[in-house]
Amino acid sequence: MRLQFTTAILICCRAFSSVASTPWSYSDCVDYARQHNISLQKSRLSEETAAYNLEEAKAQWQPTLDFATTHGFTNTPLADGNKNSYSSTYGFNAGWTVWNGGQRENTIKRNELQMRIDRLTTDNIMRSLETDLLQIYFNILYAKESISIYEEAVKLSKAQAERAHSLMEAGRISRVDYAQLEAQYEQDRYNLVNARGTYDTRRMELKRLLELGIDIDIELQDVEWTAEQVLTALPDLNESYRLATITDLQLRSLEMEVEGTEFDIDIAKASGRPRLSLNAGVGTGYNAPGFSFGSSIKQRLNESIGLTLSVPILNNKQTKTAIARANVQKMNAQLDIKQRQTELAQTVENWYIDTRSSQSRYEAAIGQLESARLTNELTNEQFTLGLVNPIELMTAHNNLVEASHSLLQAKYMAMLGQKMIEFYRTATVSLP
Repeated sequence: MRLQFTTAILICCRAFSSVASTPWSYSDCVDYARQHNISLQKSRLSEETAAYNLEEAKAQWQPTLDFATTHGFTNTPLADGNKNSYSSTYGFNAGWTVWNGGQRENTIKRNELQMRIDRLTTDNIMRSLETDLLQIYFNILYAKESISIYEEAVKLSKAQAERAHSLMEAGRISRVDYAQLEAQYEQDRYNLVNARGTYDTRRMELKRLLELGIDIDIELQDVEWTAEQVLTALPDLNESYRLATITDLQLRSLEMEVEGTEFDIDIAKASGRPRLSLNAGVGTGYNAPGFSFGSSIKQRLNESIGLTLSVPILNNKQTKTAIARANVQKMNAQLDIKQRQTELAQTVENWYIDTRSSQSRYEAAIGQLESARLTNELTNEQFTLGLVNPIELMTAHNNLVEASHSLLQAKYMAMLGQKMIEFYRTATVSLP
């Protein structure tokens, strides 16, 4: 039995290891976060709480019923005859609120609305997770490609250092010149180590967002874009903002909050209105000494029913203050809507500005990279012929690395901007 259990554990571990080693797509990350993110799970618990609150509010239409019994013992030491007596009462009491100024109905409507708001809050958290995952996903891909650039730079600088060493041995360059190129090689190796560290840090950010364990490794699927895709024309800005206001869940939630304050105002007004309640009861009792228990219970059996009308006259300004407080909450919710609309407009416009700027830099970086690559090749040839010094060779080398990074950064910033604009327009995003 123990052997079977151990075998089952090993099979599960191997299966999970296989899944963990498979490259994750963006949609894989989103699906996993939807099931495992702690903030999302807490928000779902808030939805459950709202459902219980609604259930409790609806239950206020039901009557109340309770059973009560009291027991007492009395000692009268100076009395004649029996000095001790025992008494008890037993009764069922029922009550039902016929009218409470509309508070009950509006409380139910408020809780139904709150359930919808909490559901939107959960969906909005998921949307925030999607955008966070998208940006981290792009950061990881960028960091991974940066490693490739530095690996190529290390190969190139190593070859230059080895060539310089041969030239130094042949007496064609000085030891100082060789030392400078050797230092360039070591600097590129250092940059490569930093790039790998950045890549690991970005992956750790993704694991933290996905709530993955520290012992789980994760690799992402590579995504390739053509120059035409990077330079794709952006849709109309005003149309994107209009669509963003339609798809934005936070804005819809705030609009519901304004609607909810109307119910809060009605609930506050209800505290100043008359209340009518119906009460009924059945009870009996027993005294000793006296009749027997059964006879006493029968003789004292009683039934009661009645209506209670309560009309508030003065309640220390509680109603007036509650109404004023609800009105303030309504105005505050309306201001929150305006603030969110402004934030949304600024966010969408900023993505347009950043994306267009990145596209322009991408176009310029293409030519810059070609020029830097050609310059580096010619400088290498001239260095071999002794026509340029190591400083010029190192400058050409660093310009090539910088141009490669500029192109890479512009590409990812342009594509990230396009995907974010797509997300604000459609509330969805897709990666090939």
